[in-house]
Amino acid sequence: MNFKRAFAVTKRVFKNVKNDKRTLGLMLFAPILVMLVFGVAFSGDISDVNVIIVNNDQGLETPNGTISLSKDIISNLNTTVMTMRYMDNEKSAITLVENGEEYAVIIFPKNFTTNAYSGFNNSQKSSNTYITLKGDDTIPNIKNTIQGDIISGITTTMEDKGVKSSVSLLDEPIYGKDAKFIDFFVPGVMAFAAFLLTTLLTLLTFVSEKTSGTLERLLSTPISESEIVTGYAIAFGIIGTIQAGFLLTIAILIFDIMVIGNVLLAFLVVALLAIVSQALGILLSSLAKKESQAIQFIPFIILPTFLLSGIFWPIQAIPSWIRPFSYLIPPTYAVNAARNVFLKGWGLDKIWPDVMILIIFAAIFLILAVLYLKKRTD
Repeated sequence: MNFKRAFAVTKRVFKNVKNDKRTLGLMLFAPILVMLVFGVAFSGDISDVNVIIVNNDQGLETPNGTISLSKDIISNLNTTVMTMRYMDNEKSAITLVENGEEYAVIIFPKNFTTNAYSGFNNSQKSSNTYITLKGDDTIPNIKNTIQGDIISGITTTMEDKGVKSSVSLLDEPIYGKDAKFIDFFVPGVMAFAAFLLTTLLTLLTFVSEKTSGTLERLLSTPISESEIVTGYAIAFGIIGTIQAGFLLTIAILIFDIMVIGNVLLAFLVVALLAIVSQALGILLSSLAKKESQAIQFIPFIILPTFLLSGIFWPIQAIPSWIRPFSYLIPPTYAVNAARNVFLKGWGLDKIWPDVMILIIFAAIFLILAVLYLKKRTD
């Protein structure tokens, strides 16, 4: 081996990198982006979970005044984890959870303090002393955090009073009973796969057609720019749906995931996301002159989507200052809609806000994609 010639090749590679400012920038910026996104996304704890308190406890009358054990426990709950508000009507509170406006309802029974104090001295009565948690258990991280905080509040209160706890937590899920992490994870993976693959396929295909001159020849025919974009939208919408079908089949047959709602509705959500993705791919292609530059977009597509759209890590666990960026990513809405269909059995009447936002994304990206193609022909 002639090391002199080998080093000449090495020198040529570094020269090419130096002349390609985009590649040079990616080499320097991508590692920083990876560490920042991963570090920030996984550095947060669950916070700002909307919870309703229904306190039916009437307290216990003593010579020194009324004692309310429920209020003592509530005061020891973590207000950073839970954003609490109070309601008197248990049925109305549960309806809010069913509609997705709140995550859980914490219910204290009428004779809570009386039964608890009786249980301090008589363990046989402690079975009637419980706090009921009725919530959305479809996101395991949030469910476990709420349960853990309530148990911690009970423990702290009992330790402050110097007594052995006679209070238990009764969990009655409104959604997600017996749901496992895989049930939460798979709908997100479906949306993520459709978004990632469709965006990259469209991006690479368009850049390839640009470099080969195929796109220029296509634009010189009577076919319009809007027809080209629409054609891509239909094709990759179908591809995204097929991919979702494969993923769902594997998830059901191999992982036995929970499917309560209409699978076809979830497919429509994923197909809509695929339309958004192909339009985004066309827009990104305008920034790349060759395929090697198109590949450089991969970290900027994968990292924010995977970490900030609630696929693996719930949005409530992302630091609050970066959380708004999650709602600028289209898969956030597809993941939420698909998960609600699969795990809650929701129909279009309840997931329409997510669907409408995806339609808006699709419309904006499709219009911009058409304008980009028109600009090329002007």
